[in-house]
Amino acid sequence: MIEFAGVTKQYPDGTVAVDNLDLVVPDGTLTVFVGPSGCGKTTSMRMINRMIEPTSGTLTVDGSDISTVDPVKLRLGIGYVIQSAGLMPHQRVIDNVATVPVLKGESRRKARKAALGVLERVGLDPELAQRYPAQLSGGQQQRVGVARALAADPPILLMDEPFSAVDPVVREELQTEILRLQAELHKTIVFVTHDIDEAVKIGDRVAVFGRGGVLEQYDAPERLLSNPANDFVAGFIGADRGYRGLQFRHATGLPMHDLRVVAESGIDGLDLTAGQWVLVTKPDGSPYGWIDAAGVELHRTGNSLYDSTTAGGSLFRPDDSLRQALDAALSSPSGLGVAVDAGGEPIGGVLATDVLEALQKQRG
Repeated sequence: MIEFAGVTKQYPDGTVAVDNLDLVVPDGTLTVFVGPSGCGKTTSMRMINRMIEPTSGTLTVDGSDISTVDPVKLRLGIGYVIQSAGLMPHQRVIDNVATVPVLKGESRRKARKAALGVLERVGLDPELAQRYPAQLSGGQQQRVGVARALAADPPILLMDEPFSAVDPVVREELQTEILRLQAELHKTIVFVTHDIDEAVKIGDRVAVFGRGGVLEQYDAPERLLSNPANDFVAGFIGADRGYRGLQFRHATGLPMHDLRVVAESGIDGLDLTAGQWVLVTKPDGSPYGWIDAAGVELHRTGNSLYDSTTAGGSLFRPDDSLRQALDAALSSPSGLGVAVDAGGEPIGGVLATDVLEALQKQRG
């Protein structure tokens, strides 16, 4: 457990970065510190491993006041992941991952062998172990950074905006990966971000920091969205917090409506009237996109399938949330969100009205 008790950080020029912080991070949870730039979230996290020393107050880890612990020893027992991975460019991936175990006295040979297993755990091919950081993609580098932090199996992991330097697709993959790892490892994680969507997606609890380093609210994500503590929190979360809250509502039992489906090879035989839509599937049975009467005519003139289909519409799986179901329905040009099975093949369509009805029932 990590506990802040009246912790304040004030710099010599009088600037207060963190103001009288009282907060407890329970063991085995992923807690997110979120807020605008300059609100003290990163400063608060860096005080945990004494990269920054508090001006006053007490910060304890597992009941021990960290001010009494040697900083080097403290840091060797805490994993640390930063933006852009922070890998050592002159060392191969395997030696980057083995860094902390070697510093703790483990033989390099043993540390390297263990590093291969950690690379696999974070979803990387062990063949990448012999490469240098510059030979990896941004997403791969971040995974190596996570592997390095996990290599010594620390009970605590600090993550300082680790996914902010990658593109949105890779960022979503990394978020999913950290949730998978946390489900397996149950570390005590403090994760810093400025992105409220990221915070509510991955956090067991979310701490919202405001101007002057003040903790404005510390709550479970669903309560943060449904009951913001004040105007600052409500404004920071944004006007669409009700929609975001749907991610905490299950979609089990949503009715599946019939879809008209055709394979790519069957487009020429379609006879559609205005306003009718058909879902086109790829050879493997997965959705390609929607096509209407205008698209069929365009296809018959020799244009490619890509030109004649509207590929809009996210996909939905029956065990997803109401948010994913509603997004699938709203983003589909036909008005029917495409539900797919575990193999990615369509099994029916979902209507936005059904999602709203399910929400009303869940609210009681």
